Amino acid sequence: MKPISPRHRLSGADTISELVKSSYTSQPSFSYSSYYGVPENYKEVKTLRDLLEIKYRYQPTKTQLRENIIYRIKSFDNPFQSIIGFDETVIPSIKRALLAGHDILFVGHIGQGKTKLSELISENLLSPIPIVDGTLTNDIPTEMPYNHLVNLINGKDVERNLPQFFVSKDCEEIIKNNGLDTKIRWVDGKQRYRYVLATPDISVKDLVGQIDVVKIIKKGIELYNIDSYSPGYLLQARYGILCLDELPVLDPRKQVTLLSVLQEGRFTTGAYPVFFKPDVKIIATANPMDYTHSGKIIEPLADRLKSHIETHYPNTIDDETLILIQEMDMMGRTNAFLPAFMLKSLVRIFQKIRNHPDINNDRGVSVRSTIHSLEAVLGEVESSRSILYNLITIPRFSDLYCIFQSSKFELEEIEDTSENRIQFLNTIMKEVIQETTLNFFNGLFNSTELLSIKNEFRGKSFTVLQNQYQIFGKEKNTNFQNPKKNASSSLSKSKFPLVYTEQLKNFPMISKSLNKMVERLEIEQKELVSLAAKYNIHVNLKYLDFDKSMKKSKDNSSSSNEEELCAAIIEMFLEYLRFTSPPILEKRESHLESTFLEA
Repeated sequence: MKPISPRHRLSGADTISELVKSSYTSQPSFSYSSYYGVPENYKEVKTLRDLLEIKYRYQPTKTQLRENIIYRIKSFDNPFQSIIGFDETVIPSIKRALLAGHDILFVGHIGQGKTKLSELISENLLSPIPIVDGTLTNDIPTEMPYNHLVNLINGKDVERNLPQFFVSKDCEEIIKNNGLDTKIRWVDGKQRYRYVLATPDISVKDLVGQIDVVKIIKKGIELYNIDSYSPGYLLQARYGILCLDELPVLDPRKQVTLLSVLQEGRFTTGAYPVFFKPDVKIIATANPMDYTHSGKIIEPLADRLKSHIETHYPNTIDDETLILIQEMDMMGRTNAFLPAFMLKSLVRIFQKIRNHPDINNDRGVSVRSTIHSLEAVLGEVESSRSILYNLITIPRFSDLYCIFQSSKFELEEIEDTSENRIQFLNTIMKEVIQETTLNFFNGLFNSTELLSIKNEFRGKSFTVLQNQYQIFGKEKNTNFQNPKKNASSSLSKSKFPLVYTEQLKNFPMISKSLNKMVERLEIEQKELVSLAAKYNIHVNLKYLDFDKSMKKSKDNSSSSNEEELCAAIIEMFLEYLRFTSPPILEKRESHLESTFLEA
């Protein structure tokens, strides 16, 4: 053996071989962190020398998943906290599968969180692992045979006795050049998650890897030398999770490639006399129609995906509302308020669509439609009034009719035309508005108060407009058309007769009752914020906080912001008066406005 250079000098071991042997044959000499098999101070382990001295030993992927879920269960720590509505159904099935060491097939419609579940398993239940910095296949140096590592640290080539891939050629060269000072990088589970959308054009080479012609030309290496190998998806996900989304779409001949990985934990690629052990956990997804269709997933593969777990859409209004809050993209808005009744109305719309007999259930109606529709409604509020007039963004019922563009469903019992979908959605929205208003105002007014309100509408009407600030005819107002000027000054001059606060002057009983409606809204907002906090949802809560949102609007000295809140509540109240028994008001609609008058 050549003399040990200063960079290879050891403390507590006479030779490199003794250090490596001690590391390979002794029990780890460190305290575990909250992740199984990982040193408590693992971030301080930065070189190969550090790794060998603590006698690190890699734990297989399925063992990591099992031990980490055990730790989470004992600690009452939920690794799936951001998944809402699956606590009693899907999550227990996942825990059983991980404790059993199973590969998983999630079966469910689009937008049910199947890939998100896969991501969370990888992110929260895989332990960090030490890889040689600069390698693409997550090469753990202590996973190669003892004599290989000793030779490399001493600057020698590896003598191969087994036709097995342990580390890449790049890894070997790095260790040969740097010895015990080889840099180690800890890679967490999130970085070892590989998502692949199964498509018909995915090839076997994409999965198992292939000969890289560029490497052959540049390096002058032989065709069948392992150095010419370029890794595929399986090895890119090494020591992690490979998520195969929409597995049935993958050609059956390509599905066969996965069998040896699931059965034996290894695969080969025809060009090389070498086998690979990626130690990868496979999680696949499928929609119910493809899952039940004979031949879509080949029988041997379906059999080896040991746990088949069905997902579902949210079962309750609250569950889907919480998902909506958690997932909506507010685009950094600084002046917006989201009434709880509007969020719940959108949720009710899509839950009704989802469960309607006229809908094609094979396709499903994604929760993403609910999320995208809220985002579209907010864009509608901004484009119709809040940007032009510098107002707080508060959605209301008259803004709902823009969601045709984001409502993704397919009619089955009737012809699936654009006209029929619009008519169908209008019917659903009318039902939801009735349900929402009756729910919100339940018990808020007694019969005497409702009679007084009915009497106020004798000979009068209330006009509802999406943009109540517009001026009809020749009269224009430059203050409203210039966002830099104060909109409140325009309101005070009563130049906008259709502004809701102006119209309310003709309805003193409703004006008097407005505070009572606002108080109920405040209670609903607080209840929703409290429910979100219970599920550890911390994003977007500022848009639900009544006190902060409306205080901010007052600080902006804009009475028109209060007008926007008033408009949202009054529109809901007027709709409610249509659905009382007997109805107090009727609604007449034209292209630009709706008029509410005595029934």
